[in-house]
Amino acid sequence: MNSRGVHIKSFGCQMNKLDTNLVANAFFEAGFEIVDNAACADVVLINTCSVREHAERKVFSLLGHLKRLKQSRPDTVVAVFGCMAQRLKSELSKNEAVNIVCGPSQIPQLVDMVNQALTEKKDCIAVTENIRAKVDDSQSQALDDFESAFDSAQKELPGQAFVRVMRGCNNFCTYCVVPYVRGPEVSRSPAAIIEQVKKLADAGTKQITLLGQTVNSYKYDSYRLSDLLEMSSEIDGIEWIRFITSHPKWFDDTIFRAMADLPKVCKYLHVPAQSGSDRILKAMNRGYTAAEYLELLDKAREIVPDIAIAGDFIVGFDGETEEDFAATVNLVRKAQYKNCFIFKYSPRPGTRAIEKTAEAVSEETKKQRNIELLTVQEKISTEFNRSFLGKTVKVLVEGLSKKSHLNSAENDNNPQLVGRTGTDYIVVFNAPESLAGNFVKIKITNTSALTLFGQLQD
Repeated sequence: MNSRGVHIKSFGCQMNKLDTNLVANAFFEAGFEIVDNAACADVVLINTCSVREHAERKVFSLLGHLKRLKQSRPDTVVAVFGCMAQRLKSELSKNEAVNIVCGPSQIPQLVDMVNQALTEKKDCIAVTENIRAKVDDSQSQALDDFESAFDSAQKELPGQAFVRVMRGCNNFCTYCVVPYVRGPEVSRSPAAIIEQVKKLADAGTKQITLLGQTVNSYKYDSYRLSDLLEMSSEIDGIEWIRFITSHPKWFDDTIFRAMADLPKVCKYLHVPAQSGSDRILKAMNRGYTAAEYLELLDKAREIVPDIAIAGDFIVGFDGETEEDFAATVNLVRKAQYKNCFIFKYSPRPGTRAIEKTAEAVSEETKKQRNIELLTVQEKISTEFNRSFLGKTVKVLVEGLSKKSHLNSAENDNNPQLVGRTGTDYIVVFNAPESLAGNFVKIKITNTSALTLFGQLQD
């Protein structure tokens, strides 16, 4: 039994959360102890993100800390894996703190690589040299086997699990690094996916989220995403099914009809727009116009009347004028999102946009546009949330809220918990912590732009 401690730090999206969970389970199975503090660990694993510069800066800051830590604990093994490892390859291995560099496609090898570093004091690098080459069948099978073996409910989200239905991306949005670090699009077989969902259901998982960089472009022989939704709905124990993230140009009516007809499929759609300007959308290579995007939302609401929709936007893309930004503000007002995620444009090395000669938007302008768009959305979200006052909603409890101490005295010393509705509204309430991972009914008594507040009902 290997009693060595491993500490895992993760940055990035839901795909990274899934990878982190898989890796943690693999190390636990191999006899390692998962520890909460890097200073107490024999091994530090860092799962990285390259989508924005800020995420990479956080990793380099952490590596600086680990470099100092290794001065007093020189045998500590540091492994960097994920998108940043694939993007920087050997450049990252030159960092004094780093022993192992491992790309997203090589994570099934990570336990062996760490054991080798511990026993033989040997540094190593395992990445995909030609990331856009056709994926090798044996590598794809190794990843499938790894996911099937080590997927489980998320530790921090009891009763919930992510299931990857596809890997990679073929869209080549000009601002995005994902196709260059995750490789070409590959859909997993429905048999492997459904077997994984059944295993999770047998272990007590109540909600699954089907993941893909462009999940609605899933295609395996004649199977589409709507088929996966239907097959997953037939599995006993699974009560809610979600899917993220979708690209506007890959929708068809079968997905919306599955959402309307299958009670287990949550009526929540996350569909990034990125801009409301046709000129900027073309420069981003998004493949649709603002009018076509709004028509898509209209169709979704026509087929699924009670659907809740969220969006993503990038402000300050190179060459974005005040007129372009005004078009984005106009789209947000027309789209009427429950919420949306807004980011300042972050140029990424290796992407097509980095080669453009368009005039860069200043950081101050990006910041101002970010604040303005958030303010527009906040007003919309506030009105949506007010409509819940007095209503009782079904919530899947996630666990303690960030302010778990609030209101406990007047609620039988029960902490404040947080959960989500099927339409992804965040709900906080006081109740026993033992309810984490269970469904409850909450009567909404107060609202804000981001949160619904309520009381537990019998």
